[in-house]
Amino acid sequence: MPVRCVIVDDNPGFLAAARVLLEQEGLQVVGVATTGDEALRAVDDLRPDVTLLDVDLGGESGFDVARLLADGRRPGQRRVILISAHPEEDLAELIAASPAIGFLGKPSLSAAQITALLEAAGPGA
Repeated sequence: MPVRCVIVDDNPGFLAAARVLLEQEGLQVVGVATTGDEALRAVDDLRPDVTLLDVDLGGESGFDVARLLADGRRPGQRRVILISAHPEEDLAELIAASPAIGFLGKPSLSAAQITALLEAAGPGA
């Protein structure tokens, strides 16, 4: 059974490209969102295995959205992978302080990388 994911990003072009790429690589993209509120609704409604969440959603912080997703009111939805066009080293402290199970730079986004982070996090993440 393929990994089910929701992609959250405020760039429609990136959303479309990421969806095509990940689906070609075997993931099932069950939904997309462009704002924090849309992300929370999508996760509640669709119950993905993982949420790919941009750290910069226009005027919103993806780090804040990650905390809301992992606050315990969404059982089983603690698997958030932060994504960004910015290098990981620029965000290292914020990533470490977040509840996310990992980080992927947008240029290296792939089903294999996502699967590796999910496996490293284990089933209880």
